Amino acid sequence: MQTKFKNEFTLWISKQNHAIELLALAQQLWFNKSLELVIFRKTIIDSSPSEILNHHLYARQIVKNDVTVDKTLAITQEIAKLDLPPTVIDIGKLTFEWEKEEAMFSSKADFVKTKLANLVGKDKSFQKPKDVVLFGFGRVGRLAARILFARAGRGDQLLLKAIVVRETKNPDDIIKRAELLRADSVHGPFKGTITVDNELKAMRVNGHIVQIIYSSTPDGIDYTTYGIKDALLIDNTGVYRDRDGLSRHLKSTGISQVVLTAPGKGDIPNIVYGVNQTIHNPEEKIFSAASCTTNAIAPVLKVVNDYYTIDHGHIETVHSYTNDQNLLDNYHKKYRRGRSAALNMVITETGAAKAVAKVIPDLAGKFTGNAVRVPTPNVSLAILHMRLKKETTIEELNGILKAESLSGSLCEQIEYAVSNELVSSDIIGNTHACVVDSAATLIDSNKRNVVLYVWYDNEFGYTRQVVRLAGYISKNLRLTYY
Repeated sequence: MQTKFKNEFTLWISKQNHAIELLALAQQLWFNKSLELVIFRKTIIDSSPSEILNHHLYARQIVKNDVTVDKTLAITQEIAKLDLPPTVIDIGKLTFEWEKEEAMFSSKADFVKTKLANLVGKDKSFQKPKDVVLFGFGRVGRLAARILFARAGRGDQLLLKAIVVRETKNPDDIIKRAELLRADSVHGPFKGTITVDNELKAMRVNGHIVQIIYSSTPDGIDYTTYGIKDALLIDNTGVYRDRDGLSRHLKSTGISQVVLTAPGKGDIPNIVYGVNQTIHNPEEKIFSAASCTTNAIAPVLKVVNDYYTIDHGHIETVHSYTNDQNLLDNYHKKYRRGRSAALNMVITETGAAKAVAKVIPDLAGKFTGNAVRVPTPNVSLAILHMRLKKETTIEELNGILKAESLSGSLCEQIEYAVSNELVSSDIIGNTHACVVDSAATLIDSNKRNVVLYVWYDNEFGYTRQVVRLAGYISKNLRLTYY
């Protein structure tokens, strides 16, 4: 037994060493070449060696293949030799393909060069940095800041230049806001350095100088005085949701595009990145990133509708409480929401059924929807009841969703979970718009009535979608090998 333990531990140390080497190489490629490596969409550059090994374990479970760290390291070493433009490369997928296709190639070098042939030597000048302004600094604003800092790379990404907050007489305002960015009760400590420069009225974060601008209105700000030009503004206040209100941002000097982090009203295009971002007027300057729930359900509904055609259905969301509710019982303009969020399950309305029709017009009028707010601070669950036009089985439906999560056009939006023990806290910090709980899928005896359970981090996962949309409309997206 002692020998077995020693052998196992020695093997683990060897894996850790490979993971350390892989992490170091991945970070070099990220900061020197803007190449981002992922393992079936799970990031490497901000991970620990143990987390990287866990990503490999997930890969082996999901593809039923021996994707190990020594193999992904060998593939990465070949990638490092190539002349590549800014690209996101899934080394999990590449390693999986190598295991299946090894006999077709003379070497790993030949395999990698062939797979990435359409990227090798491609012009690198297509990606240029884009200034970003956050209007508001609440839950979504602070998470957007974290994501933007983590993804700044060598400086050719979306770059956060300023944060606009309401005017205040509090001399410690910036210090307090820096503390809220530094420590988060749900998402943990910020991975980086934050200092306050009171003279500049700015925060210094990971080498970035982020100006704090005080204004009670969206117009009348001259951002160019802070060196900000042609910026994309992310409005996460929810105060202005129609074209008249959001257009006020464009009256401020230095702003060229606006993204709203709430459902837009009127003719504002509601976009779920991955589903309908290509269907908009190229001259449009104002976009809505829809809601967290719409981002969670639209990708799954699109896949199901594309394969089977949905006849009708019902969406029930079990949603964590939000700042819109009261901590203790107090007056609220909406029914039930005035009761203590931390003590009650609260039935309330959701606009998800109508909102999803704006994203997928084929589903207009086909869904009803409701929501239950529950006493958890983050992560929600959408229960999708659907009547399909065609018959299916659990194995077939889950297989389609799994394939889409691995290599489909919605692989950034959909994660496929295989664990029988999955609970809400396991989803905190998940970068996908949604996580399909495959173990919970239900189909009745007529094979057309389906129930899918879809988890989502209604804070981080949604904000990640906001940043993807921001990158898309500002033309600051890298190429991909997924």
